[in-house]
Amino acid sequence: MEIKIIKKPITMEELRSIANELYGDMVKAVVDLEHEIMAVGGEFHADEELVLVEQERAHREFTWGINLHPDNAGEDFIEYDSMINLKPAFGNRTRNVDNPEIREKISNIIKKLVKE
Repeated sequence: MEIKIIKKPITMEELRSIANELYGDMVKAVVDLEHEIMAVGGEFHADEELVLVEQERAHREFTWGINLHPDNAGEDFIEYDSMINLKPAFGNRTRNVDNPEIREKISNIIKKLVKE
């Protein structure tokens, strides 16, 4: 599947369609906190991050890898787990997004970009 940069809202049904193309029930995504956009549809978060860096001039300290589960609701919709989140230089030493403020920013961007 081609990696898509999402700048305008997509529907949950569109997200399900993206999920079905690769993983079935999950979409890997990278959110750019600075530009409030995301890349989806890649096999790896690193590939999506690279597209954001090359095409949108994203900076690594603002890109965070997540997994979206379109068939889940609430806290089970977003999973904050990715190898690209290992950023010791920026204070994140795990695959998760440890900073609650960053998690909230990611969640708010996803709420803007994915509509029911």
